[in-house]
Amino acid sequence: MTQKEKLLLRAINNPNDLSFEDFKTLLKQSGWILDHQTGSHQIWYSSKGCRLSVQNNKGKAKSYQVKQFLQQREREMKHAQ
Repeated sequence: MTQKEKLLLRAINNPNDLSFEDFKTLLKQSGWILDHQTGSHQIWYSSKGCRLSVQNNKGKAKSYQVKQFLQQREREMKHAQ
């Protein structure tokens, strides 16, 4: 299992315990691009144009944002087939 797969599996199994740095790494590995940052909000876009705003919560990713990312990733993978 690759590091990328391990990180994705960690996010799926426990979105409540993902560091913000790991979340950003997961976004990058999945082809998302950081567009800009306004204050604490980072705005990321997928290759399909989906927008996601994420914030660092004391070093942790917000679980609802991780779940939003995973749901969008799933949708985009289904449409790619």
